[in-house]
Amino acid sequence: MTIAQLRWHDPAWQKQAHAWICAEAKRSSIKLTGEIEQPHAHAWSTMMRVPSSEGTLFFKATAPETIYEIALTEKLAGWFPDCMPDLVAADTARGWMLMRDGGDQLRASIRPTKDVKPWEPVITRYAELQIGLAEHADEILKLGIPDHRLAALPALYKELLTDEASLMLDQEKGLACADFHQLQNLSPRFEQICADLAAFGIPESVNHGDFHDGNVLVKDGRITFFDWGDASVTHPFVSLRTFFVSMEIALDLDDYAPATPEMTALLDHYLERWERFADKERLLTAYNLSRPVASIVKTLAWRATISRLDGSLREEYAWIVPEVLREFMVYEKMILE
Repeated sequence: MTIAQLRWHDPAWQKQAHAWICAEAKRSSIKLTGEIEQPHAHAWSTMMRVPSSEGTLFFKATAPETIYEIALTEKLAGWFPDCMPDLVAADTARGWMLMRDGGDQLRASIRPTKDVKPWEPVITRYAELQIGLAEHADEILKLGIPDHRLAALPALYKELLTDEASLMLDQEKGLACADFHQLQNLSPRFEQICADLAAFGIPESVNHGDFHDGNVLVKDGRITFFDWGDASVTHPFVSLRTFFVSMEIALDLDDYAPATPEMTALLDHYLERWERFADKERLLTAYNLSRPVASIVKTLAWRATISRLDGSLREEYAWIVPEVLREFMVYEKMILE
């Protein structure tokens, strides 16, 4: 699939989407007041901006491979309406949803000033959300969400290492053969890490999958978590990987740089909500164990996305799989230090 072939640019598809938007807005007594715009189109989804009598609405369509995002968002909005997209309509069969404006991206209040303090209420609410969602994990898995629970990951790890095309062995930006052999040798070690992490008894829950400051909206104090297309069910601390990458970018830090005091404080805010399951020291140990696990979960997600692409679009993203596997090896070593 190349950019020119994206389904979202097909006039026939756009006509159907516009008709659905108009019909659903009318069903909710919302009047459209301007032209529908399409500011974003990727292989996996597209977004449209819809001016209306109730402010800007947003339409999202997701590719068949992640169509579960719509059903998941609908479920999440039913369980936790205070921090989920305010849906006008959803079509789980076609992978479409229409939402009210959730406000500004959290990024807008962080990156210009390099102040990560606005994350405080967000990370606390996210931990509470994950704790609440743990009891719904089985129901969520039935929607087709990837099963990346700790018991499943060792087999997925071994299977991942058989996919030489995704690993890009000895190609530019790919995985060196020496690293590949090291990853093979680490298979028992990874299985033990998963078992050790499971032994803490922290309930597995939903991992947003792309938990950064661009996927959190804030409006009049209301926090909205959106864009659940990369979600999976796994150890909850896995979500912290992208959370910290987001802060490294915001603060212009080098990869694997030591956490700043502000980052450590945010981790403490998050872990405090989990103290019903273990004390702080054990939670910190569990977090450190979760870091290499998070790298593998992220690798699996990217591999699933990239494997569906071809041509120049695949070339644009293919390097990410070997890169995140190298990240896994870094964090695995850190556990031993």
